[in-house]
Amino acid sequence: MSSPNLAPNPSASALVTLDRVAVRTPDGNTLFSDLSLAFGRERTGLVGRNGVGKTSLLRLVTGLTEPAEGVVSRAGKVGWLDQRREPRSGETILDLLGAAPAMAMLRRVLSGEGTADDLADADWTLEARIEGSLADVGLPGLDPDKPAADLSGGEQTRVRLAALLLAAPDLLVLDEPTNHLDAQGREAVAGLLTRWKGGALVVSHDRSLLRRMDRIVELSGLGAAVYGGNYELYADRKATERAAAERDLEDAERGAAQVARESQKSVEKKARRDKAGRAFAARKSEPKILLGAMAERAENSGGRERLLARRRAETAEAELNEARERVERVRAMVIPMPSSGLAAGKTVLALEEAAWDAPDGRRVVGPASLRITGPERVAITGPNGAGKTTLLKLIAGALEPTSGRTERPVAAALLDQEAALLRPDETLMEAWRRLNPEGTPNEAHAALARFLFRNTAAQRMVSTLSGGELLRAALACVMSGARPPQLLILDEPTNHLDLESIAAVEAALSDYDGAMVVVSHDADFLRAISVDRAIELRPSG
Repeated sequence: MSSPNLAPNPSASALVTLDRVAVRTPDGNTLFSDLSLAFGRERTGLVGRNGVGKTSLLRLVTGLTEPAEGVVSRAGKVGWLDQRREPRSGETILDLLGAAPAMAMLRRVLSGEGTADDLADADWTLEARIEGSLADVGLPGLDPDKPAADLSGGEQTRVRLAALLLAAPDLLVLDEPTNHLDAQGREAVAGLLTRWKGGALVVSHDRSLLRRMDRIVELSGLGAAVYGGNYELYADRKATERAAAERDLEDAERGAAQVARESQKSVEKKARRDKAGRAFAARKSEPKILLGAMAERAENSGGRERLLARRRAETAEAELNEARERVERVRAMVIPMPSSGLAAGKTVLALEEAAWDAPDGRRVVGPASLRITGPERVAITGPNGAGKTTLLKLIAGALEPTSGRTERPVAAALLDQEAALLRPDETLMEAWRRLNPEGTPNEAHAALARFLFRNTAAQRMVSTLSGGELLRAALACVMSGARPPQLLILDEPTNHLDLESIAAVEAALSDYDGAMVVVSHDADFLRAISVDRAIELRPSG
């Protein structure tokens, strides 16, 4: 394992080199500066807190934006997969693949309607390459003329990844490629990257995917630190850094305390000497000139001692502040979870043959039966389109079943990946008081502060929060009222979180003493929160 390197040297074999680049937001805020990095034919995982500039760095690499300072050099073809977008009206899978014009030309030739130019330019390997690319992303046999809107969000992401394979770039640049993908889709992306022979630069919080990387680059306000090896080696090194920073802080605190004690002893010693000197002078048995010289020496000595003591105190304080800053940079976020008071034998949820049909009569989910007693933790799994989110809404009471029945005799809270219980046009204070109408403004401030929204942060607009802040704010609003819910219902809670926020949420949910129903495709997350059992859904019909 290599040590983190804040200024890696560009390699002669690099496909893309960033030399002392800087990126600033439109309002002039600097995301990072003086950054030098090189990307070659290795798989690099790019991690860091939300808002630090990861997507901005990807856009620099691909040439979609230019740096405010510095130079970006490219020695190969770069392929870019951004985060999910909605397909346009009339768009087909061929359009998503970027192959519609070439396929239209080939079909004209095959039908005998092509021109001489068509015949010269036709790509006779196109159909086979499309079929192979779709198979590589786990979608074999998919009809390329099918409307793109008929695909699930995860299938659209995989088709756009297949488009990159068709283009055959030297460097793949992927921004959260497994977001919104089910387990099969995640494995398809991971398998593709494992087989990929070129370079890859991947922004992701998917720990399973990051384990397939050759190195991890962590972006922060301090620059970029490069860690050789995959996610496990990176996590081990970060844990070592945290432990070292905590030890350094303890040493600095002890040093500052020692300096303070010695300074106090020096003050007390000088006070005793001054007292003895005043008593000696009071006897008036010595010549005045001698007494004056003694007083001057004492004053000079005292001045030197005070100066030395001040310098030692300033040095100790500077070392202490530096140690505190290092700890703040690496210390894990802590989210408190108050007790729900749920009794072990209490019935939390009972579904009996519950089903929900869409207005057109199409069965979306069910019939499903589920009983939860006490603080059980249940994972709802299954492929995209199986009705997992609809089932969560039935459990939460946001939907009424069209057949069967649901019983939920405890207070529950549904937290989806968008934290929809919060309104974008309200402040955190307003959200907390709306959801906890019996609470006072002081109680709201105290509750939000416990979840790290201190002082003026409580007045932030919901619309300005990052993914991690949204989930933390939602937890603050539902968990810190007079009656915390005894059932938490979570729909893909880690989808928009960075690694630090995921770790904090995992720790918080591990401490929660109520019941949980969770939809998540993140196997690491489900293991971390100690799920008791899993229920797999299959698409209806």
